[in-house]
Amino acid sequence: RPFVMKKLVEDGVANNIKSAKKMVDKQRTEVWDALEVVIKEHPVLLNRAPTLHRLGIQAFEPILVEGRALKLHPLVCTAYNADFDGDQMAIHVPLSAEAQAEARILMLSANNLLRPQDGHPVTVPTQDMILGSYYLTMKRIGKAEKGAEHVFVTDPGDTDLPANEIVDGDDFVAAEEKAAAEGGKAPSYKPLLIYRDPSEAVMAYSQGEVGLHAPILVRVTKSFDGVEKSKVIESTVGRIIFNEKIPQDLGYVDRSDPEHAFDHEIGFQVGKKQLGDIIDRCIKIHDFTISAEVLDGIKAMGYKYSTVGAITISIADMTVPEAKKTLISETENKVLAIERQFKRGFITDDERYRLVVSEWEQTTKDVTSALQNCLDTYNPIYMMANSGARGSMNQIRQLAGMRGLMANTSGKTIEIPIKANFREGLSVLEYFISSRGARKGLADTALRTADSGYLTRRMVDVCQDVIIREPDCGTHDGVWAAAIYDKGQLVQSFGTSIHGRFPAVPVCDPQTGEVLFDTDHMLMPADADVLEAHGIERVLIRSVLSCEARTGVCAKCYGINLAIGQPVSSGEAVGVIAAQSIGEPGTQLTMRTFHTGGIAGDDITQGLPRVEELFEARKPKKMAVLAEVSGTVSIEETKKGALFAISVTSEEEGETKVYTVPHSAGILVKNGDHVDKGQELTSGALSPHDVLRIRGIDDDEFGRPGVRTYIIQEVQKVYRQQGVDINDKHIEIIVRQMMRKVKIEESGSTDLLSGSTVDIGELKAANRKIEERIEAGEKGLSKATYTQLLMGITKASLATESFLSAASFQETTKVLTEAAIKGKVDHLVGLKENVIIGKLIPAGTGLSMYRDFKEQTDDTVTDDPAQYVDLSALVGKTNAL
Repeated sequence: RPFVMKKLVEDGVANNIKSAKKMVDKQRTEVWDALEVVIKEHPVLLNRAPTLHRLGIQAFEPILVEGRALKLHPLVCTAYNADFDGDQMAIHVPLSAEAQAEARILMLSANNLLRPQDGHPVTVPTQDMILGSYYLTMKRIGKAEKGAEHVFVTDPGDTDLPANEIVDGDDFVAAEEKAAAEGGKAPSYKPLLIYRDPSEAVMAYSQGEVGLHAPILVRVTKSFDGVEKSKVIESTVGRIIFNEKIPQDLGYVDRSDPEHAFDHEIGFQVGKKQLGDIIDRCIKIHDFTISAEVLDGIKAMGYKYSTVGAITISIADMTVPEAKKTLISETENKVLAIERQFKRGFITDDERYRLVVSEWEQTTKDVTSALQNCLDTYNPIYMMANSGARGSMNQIRQLAGMRGLMANTSGKTIEIPIKANFREGLSVLEYFISSRGARKGLADTALRTADSGYLTRRMVDVCQDVIIREPDCGTHDGVWAAAIYDKGQLVQSFGTSIHGRFPAVPVCDPQTGEVLFDTDHMLMPADADVLEAHGIERVLIRSVLSCEARTGVCAKCYGINLAIGQPVSSGEAVGVIAAQSIGEPGTQLTMRTFHTGGIAGDDITQGLPRVEELFEARKPKKMAVLAEVSGTVSIEETKKGALFAISVTSEEEGETKVYTVPHSAGILVKNGDHVDKGQELTSGALSPHDVLRIRGIDDDEFGRPGVRTYIIQEVQKVYRQQGVDINDKHIEIIVRQMMRKVKIEESGSTDLLSGSTVDIGELKAANRKIEERIEAGEKGLSKATYTQLLMGITKASLATESFLSAASFQETTKVLTEAAIKGKVDHLVGLKENVIIGKLIPAGTGLSMYRDFKEQTDDTVTDDPAQYVDLSALVGKTNAL
C-alpha cells in the first residue's frame, strides 16, 4: 500500500497521501496500474505452513493475474509440499534494499534448485510432467502407430523373420518378444520413413503423416570447426521435440566418437528417475539459470503432451490376470493340508501360523508377477506407474491382482488374506479386515506428525548454535571415509562418502608417494575413480566430528554447502540446516503410512522411534550383549534353567566376564569360540553407552564401528529403508553436539574441578595452556584426564552453556533458578538467545566478522596503474540488484 500510494502521488493521479489512500481503499483502476509498476522487479516471499525446512519459504517475482487465487509454479510444489486443493500460503513483502537483495540473491526460487539435505535437485518434474515426457519419448512399432505399420528387417537374429524384406510391424514385435523370452538374438530393423531434417519430421507429424512414437530416419546437420557435416540417424518425432529443450552436452552420448557425434542426447524413454538424472547433470554442467530454463521447457512439454496423449483410466484398464483363480485355489489346498498337519499334532500353532502366512505372501507375489506379465506396456495404468508419475506396482496389485494379507491394530499379520481386488470388489469380511488398515493409516498421520515435529524441535535446539565461525580450524584429525556395505550389499559408494569433503592429510599414491589430492582440494564423486585406480579404498577426511573450532565449526571441516554445490561460507547456520534435513523427511515418512492402506509390512512407525532412541542415547528394548574382554567363550545353563550364562575368559589376564541372557536372546557365538573385545555375543541393537565404553569413540582395532560411526550408520539405515537420502554431515553435527561434554577425572594442574562436567573445547584449551607451560620449561605439571560423555539430545540441549537457550527449551523454572544460583553469564553465542533478546542473530551477515570490518582509508590507495581493475568486461551487464 505505501508503495502504491507513493506512486499515485508521484504520477500526479492523487494530490496527496490522504487522497491516494482513499483511492486505494476504493480500488480505482489507476491503483491497479500503479501496483503493476510497483511490483515489477520487487520480489516477494511465499511461505507455506508447516515450514519444515528452509525451502518452505522462497522468493518470487510476482505478476498480476485475474481472479483471487495465487498461481504458483508447479515445480516448487515439492519443496513446499503443496498441492492444488485449496492450500493457503502467506506472502511477505521485503521492504528495505538489503531485504530485497537477500530475497533476490539467496531466496529466489530459481536459485534454490537443490535440496540442502542431500544436494539432489528438489525441482524435479512430477506427475503430469513425467507422464507427458514418458509419452513423448516412447517408441512404438505396429498398426497402432501411424508410420510404423511396416519395418524393413536388416538382421532376423534368432527369429523366423525374412532378412532384407519389409514385414508387418506387429509381426516384428511378436518375433522380438519371443526371442527375448527364449534368450535368443533379437532381430534388427530399419524404419521406412526418412526426413531431410528434424523440422520436416515435426511438420509431417503436425500434418498427421507420422505418429509421435514411430521410428523414423532423419538427417541431422552440425557444424564442426566451421565445417557443416550431416548424418542420418534413427529417432522418433517425440524424441526430436523433447531434445529441443535439452542441452546436448550432458554426457549421455560420447561425442568424441564420430559414430555418435550426431545422436540426440536423450535417445531413451524418460521416466521419473531419468528426468531427475537429466536435471542433476544439467545443474552440474551448466548453472542454475540454464537449468531453470530447461526445467521450464520440460514442464511446458510435459503438460502439453500428457494432454495430447489423453492418457485416461477406465475400469477396463484393470485387467485381472487369468492365472489368479488357479493360484488362489492351489494355495487354499496347501493351507488345508497345513491345517490337517496341525490337527494331527505334527506342527505347533506357531508353525502353522507362520506357514499359512508365508504361503499367502508367496501367492500375492505370484499374482502380482502374473498381473505384470499380462499388462500391456501401453496400458494407461501401467504407463502411469512405470513412468513414476503416480502410483506403484503395489497399488496396481490392489486394483487388479489381490490385496493380500493385512496387519491388525497391533501390527501382527492376519492369516486370512483379502483374495479380492478393488476391480472385483471386497466381500463384507474382507471389507472389515481392510478397514483396520485404513483407520491405522489416518490415526498414524495424526499421532506421528506430532512425534516427528517434537524430534525436529529437540534437534534444532541441540544444534542451533552450530554456525560456520571460521574458514579453517587447522586440524589434521578426521574420520575415515570408504564405501559402506550392509550384509554384503553396497549401500553407499566411495564417491558418495567423500562427496564435498576436504582431505585431513594430503592423499598420496601408495606406490610412488605422489600427492594426488592436497588438503585444500574439495573431493567430488569423480575423484573416487582416481583414488580406486591408485588402489586407495579409504581416505581420512575432515569432519565436524573432529573440528577444533572453539565455537561452532569451521568451513573446511564442514565441506560443501549441498544447496549450492560450493564450499560453505562463514556465517551459514549449518546446525539448523542439519536438524531440518533430518526432521523434514521424518515428518514426510510418518504421513506416508496410509498410502498402501495398512498392508502387512514395516512402516516408519518402527523407524521414527528408532531414530529418537539413537539421538536420545537410550538403551534399546532388545539389547545385544558386547564382550568386554577378548578371550574364549563358554556357555552353560544356569540353575534357573530359563537363562544361559555366557562366560568370556581373557587369555592374557585370565579375567572372566559372565553375562546371563534368556534363551530367546539369539546367541551368536558357540562354546570354545574366540571373541574379540567389543564383539556382539547376542543379536539385537547395541546400546550406544556400551559401544562408547567398550569400543570407544572411533572405530576399534578390529574395524568395528565406534559410537560415532554406530549412531550415524544406524540413523542412516532407518532413512535408507524408506528410500530417503540424507548426507552424513547432518547426522555428524547432531552426534558432535551429543558428545561435546566430558567428565573431569583428574584435574591435574588445570583450574578445572575433578568430577565436574565441562565442554570439550574448554578442556582442550586448559590442557593446551599446560602444554605451553611444559614446553616453556616448567616442571611438575600434569594435564587433566577425562571421560567422554554421551548425552541424549534433550539432555545436551539443557546442558548448553547458554541459560537463555536452555530455559526456552524445557524445564524453564529449573534452568533459570540454577542459572541464578550459579550466577551464570550468557555470552549470546547461538541463534535462540539472540532472538529472545531481540538482537541480530550471529549468522549470515549478522556474524561479527562481516559487521566489524575496518573502513579502508584513502592513504592506502596507490597510483600504480597495475592496481587498477579493468571493468571493461562488465560493460552492458546489469548487477543482480
